[in-house]
Amino acid sequence: MKIRLQKFLADAGVASRRSSEKIISDGRVQVNGKEVRMMGVKVDPRHDEVTVDGLPVRARNKIYAAVNKPVGYVCSRKDERSKTVIDLLPPDWSHLYPVGRLDKDTEGLIFVTNDGDFSLKLTHPRYAVPKTYFAFVAGRVSPATLEKICKGIEDKGEFLKAKSAEIHEINNSHSTVELVLTEGKNREVRRLFAAHGHKVDQLSRTQIGRIRLGELPVGKWRTLTESEIKSLLAHT
Repeated sequence: MKIRLQKFLADAGVASRRSSEKIISDGRVQVNGKEVRMMGVKVDPRHDEVTVDGLPVRARNKIYAAVNKPVGYVCSRKDERSKTVIDLLPPDWSHLYPVGRLDKDTEGLIFVTNDGDFSLKLTHPRYAVPKTYFAFVAGRVSPATLEKICKGIEDKGEFLKAKSAEIHEINNSHSTVELVLTEGKNREVRRLFAAHGHKVDQLSRTQIGRIRLGELPVGKWRTLTESEIKSLLAHT
């Protein structure tokens, strides 16, 4: 059975499907010895020889894992200046890549995989997979502020909003707020609060779709069950 080249590369763990398309357009991929730059080319994983930068690429078994990312780690495969979530995994899983991202100062739930389709369906805005965060915010957050956060704001050319927001604890110095987002733009929670005069001191993602962080310790990982994978894809 033939599949699109970018899907083959994503499934093999070379990169996400979007990044694989750039790798192809940059002329780094050869199929049966011939350079391919056009999208839409299909390959048979059983018979075609595919290379990236001259190195052979072979299909891999698909892996899906949940990681409780610590503060200070970045969501990329490699980073010369910082530790990455991939550093928390077994050495033979170095080909996996994070599904979406959490900024360096945020901890919590993130998935890693070598399945490009899975990654796309959990990160593309059109699928609107809900993601739950707990924010420890400086100051007393008012219900009016939460209402504005849910209505949305314009910031640096982007429209930011929470699907829902609820105060869990509050005093005169800090508030603990649970938010649900469906897009996850760069530093979105922090930017939403900053627009209303509040600084997020601590931020953790606790749930993606129906999958909860639960008792998974910070810095640890676990594989997703088949039923969990199906429940995530049911959102898409």
